[in-house]
Amino acid sequence: MADSAAAASQREGGIGFFALVGLVVSSCIGTGVFALTGQLAQVASPGGVLVSWLVVGVGFLMLALSLNNLVVKKPELSSIYAYAQDGFGPFAGFVSGWGYWLSAWLGNVAFATILASTIGFFFPYFLPGNNIGSILLGSLVNWVLVVLVIRGVESASFLNALIMVVKVAALAVFVLFCGVSFKAGVFTADFWGNVHDAAVAAGTAGKGAAPLGDVATQIKNCLITMMWVFIGVEGASVVTSRARRRSEAGTATVVGLLIVVAVYLGASLLPYGVMPYQKVAKLSYPAMLYVFEKVAPGWGGAFIAIAMLVSGFGCWLSFTLLPAEVTQRMSEDHLLGSWWGRLNGHGAPRNSLVVVGVCTQLFMASLLFTQDAYNFALSMCTVSIAITWALAAAFQAKLSLERHEAGQAVIGLVATVFLVVGTVLSGWQYLLMCCLGYIPGLFFFVAGRREAGKSVFARQDVTVAIIIVAAAIAAVVLLALGVMSF
Repeated sequence: MADSAAAASQREGGIGFFALVGLVVSSCIGTGVFALTGQLAQVASPGGVLVSWLVVGVGFLMLALSLNNLVVKKPELSSIYAYAQDGFGPFAGFVSGWGYWLSAWLGNVAFATILASTIGFFFPYFLPGNNIGSILLGSLVNWVLVVLVIRGVESASFLNALIMVVKVAALAVFVLFCGVSFKAGVFTADFWGNVHDAAVAAGTAGKGAAPLGDVATQIKNCLITMMWVFIGVEGASVVTSRARRRSEAGTATVVGLLIVVAVYLGASLLPYGVMPYQKVAKLSYPAMLYVFEKVAPGWGGAFIAIAMLVSGFGCWLSFTLLPAEVTQRMSEDHLLGSWWGRLNGHGAPRNSLVVVGVCTQLFMASLLFTQDAYNFALSMCTVSIAITWALAAAFQAKLSLERHEAGQAVIGLVATVFLVVGTVLSGWQYLLMCCLGYIPGLFFFVAGRREAGKSVFARQDVTVAIIIVAAAIAAVVLLALGVMSF
């Protein structure tokens, strides 16, 4: 009876359906959407982008439904890495949590490059976003945010609401104007990329032009970029626990994800009806600025740039808080040492925040030697969090099989296969690089387990740890031999 009363109380005070849909949308849409159209135009034709969105949309819908189901079935697990820990043991929890931690601060580096590129719209010196000036600017923002959070300044609900309004309004205006300026003949002129590839083969496509390949190749090359813009989908899983009616949460997730995909479709595809996608591919990041400047000369580019700067700063603040929060929780669960979880007088995990600031700074400096800084940073960020997502989806499949819930097991299995195959096919080299980031984490994991007097590795964990170390060594060797380059 007590449980029934609690459930009823939750329904009375919970969030309604339309608010749930809004939470799903706001948790997914970040800064990546502003650069989408240019990134995708470099690797796919309009037809290839359309098919890619279908594949990725289904994959992430399965992931979101998996996370929603886990919130219902395992409400006591409050962190996304806790799914891996509960399903596969402490070391799996560490692998999941450390991947989430890596992803969060690597996302800051992507924000730094895209914000510098955005400022480059007004001051071309900062283009392409990874020169000395850009890195100095990014370093300043990095440490200002770290200091603010150390002093107890957190992401206020008002700030989040303001940023969401700015993002949605800017995207709505962009899609509206591009829709009005859309020319079907421009959009369909080379729908599958055959004309472009023929021009590349004939040597008439221009300097640096590369063939797009068949549709399967285009889908593979779109995956990392498309997965990047879904970072935050794990935040959508909280809607279930806050729902007025739990039965509405799954529907809200489906509707919310469909809206997100529709927004991404409009933002990434409509510009190809404004100008040929081959020209969009040659625009500076974020391409949306320059497309909108063509559609609305004199003010369009500045309008999107201001929205980008507001959105980027808010995302950067959130991604400064997230990695410190996850290491603090991992410390409490004895997956890291207590040093990571120590709080200062303001209730902030100062040690974790300083580590985040240092790691962001070091990785930011390395972008001086990267040809495409933004794509490199977002790819590393995406592959890191894909590890966390895949482990959560695998736990969904395992738990559902144990409970003889075939439908839920299929959902978890599809999500797991999509994430594993997609990451390996499109980002295996980034996955190897990500394993390098796990090496120091392994030492911290061992120290944390021993400090708490807990066992360190189960038998199967040793095999996984050896694979991680071997992959890290392979990354170093391939970089040294020039087989891998970024």
